[in-house]
Amino acid sequence: MKNFTTVHDIGPLDLAVKEALEVKANRFAFTDLGRNKTLLMIFFNSSLRTRLSTQKAAMNLGMNIMVLDVNQGAWKLETERGVIMDGDKAEHLLEAIPVMGSYCDIIGVRSFAGLKDKAEDYEERVINQFIKYSGRPVFSMEAATRHPLQSFADLITIEEYKTKQRPKVVMTWAPHPKALPQAVPNSFAEWMNATDYDFVITHPHGYELAPEFVGKAKVEYDQRKALEGADFVYAKNWSAYADPNYGKVLSTDRGWMVDAEKMALTDNAFFMHCLPVRRNMIVSDDVIESERSIVIPEAANREISAQVVIKRLLESL
Repeated sequence: MKNFTTVHDIGPLDLAVKEALEVKANRFAFTDLGRNKTLLMIFFNSSLRTRLSTQKAAMNLGMNIMVLDVNQGAWKLETERGVIMDGDKAEHLLEAIPVMGSYCDIIGVRSFAGLKDKAEDYEERVINQFIKYSGRPVFSMEAATRHPLQSFADLITIEEYKTKQRPKVVMTWAPHPKALPQAVPNSFAEWMNATDYDFVITHPHGYELAPEFVGKAKVEYDQRKALEGADFVYAKNWSAYADPNYGKVLSTDRGWMVDAEKMALTDNAFFMHCLPVRRNMIVSDDVIESERSIVIPEAANREISAQVVIKRLLESL
């Protein structure tokens, strides 16, 4: 594996999950693999789980780690080519990226969608420039349109907790006060569509995801109907994708919150969320605190998904 940005980079999912469970059983079996190798983690946006889990994964593999917060500990970076740099951005990515690459062996990049220009977001200009100009293997710690480390961890978690070969997995939109990117739902849909699960997406009209991410999933606009018989409920907010409303909040309908009454429609489903979560907007206290909530094991598996990805990148050096 040379880079990791989508489900297509990981190869057969059964083998990836098998490797993940082996890594989880013995996290320090490959400490020699990363000895004298350096991981550079670059954050254009805030992070908690991604930062800690990815650092821990690299430490498990014996790596040195450098972390750069672009907006706090470095020059402001220009990302567009052809601009006159007479503003507050002192350095261009086209110089910064190869310099960064000269100091490390692998690069992880986190850069969210701007939600202003759909073409720019969906072209993934930032992470693709790192892939093109760094000369190093690059993996996504969340990009404009996908969050593959999260989705890989979600898959591992479902495989650990499922009680039937083909569970019903429902991803439901939920209200949020701010406009959020489509990266997590896009990515979750992409990974679920790569399995043989019974996968359903439910959301209000106007919140349709890009067709390439919806894929073979069933789309149901009646949330209660979608939740019937579900084995896993994955709640997440996202802003509108379709023009002319790209990046906008079209609804804050609290009726879409996942609560005990909604979970009672399921087949005693497990509740999932990528975190951080807005309690009593996305999910009620009683649901996220219930014994069927697996948000903490799900978050813990972020270490495992990152370790498998970094391990494979190291093996390709």
